[in-house]
Amino acid sequence: MFDEYGIPRGAEFDEAALPKLYHFVYCSRAAGGVDDAEVARIVETAQRNNLAHGITGVLVFGSGVFFQWIEGPAAEIRKLIATLHRDKRHYDIVSLSQSEEERERLYPNWDMEKVEAGDIRLVLQDALESTDDKNNRVALKRILKHLDSDSLNSLG
Repeated sequence: MFDEYGIPRGAEFDEAALPKLYHFVYCSRAAGGVDDAEVARIVETAQRNNLAHGITGVLVFGSGVFFQWIEGPAAEIRKLIATLHRDKRHYDIVSLSQSEEERERLYPNWDMEKVEAGDIRLVLQDALESTDDKNNRVALKRILKHLDSDSLNSLG
């Protein structure tokens, strides 16, 4: 797995340097027939694949809406974004944030973790309070602002 800086455990690195990570945050609407069992299969597959590609993140599903934060090497995240756009299990993908920055991972121990929709604000607020990284703070505040504006809820 990864340490708090997103470096594979056991790897040697310069402690003063943070890794360059790409993050992609989006929401989308679930296609008909996508239920909790299908979401569990998505998470299981993502955990397996993400571990192999150095990707971490969180997936929220509720009221027919997906919300996901993924982070990792730029090339791997871009491939995953392309895969997400081809996935017929969801549509109306709305990009909320994406960039490449030298920073710590927000979810270093989560290959992919499912969070209940009612808990997303708590998860994001906890991440905001626990990070010292300026870029993470800006991105999290922007996403929380989206939640406050109800733009995510209007998709469901």
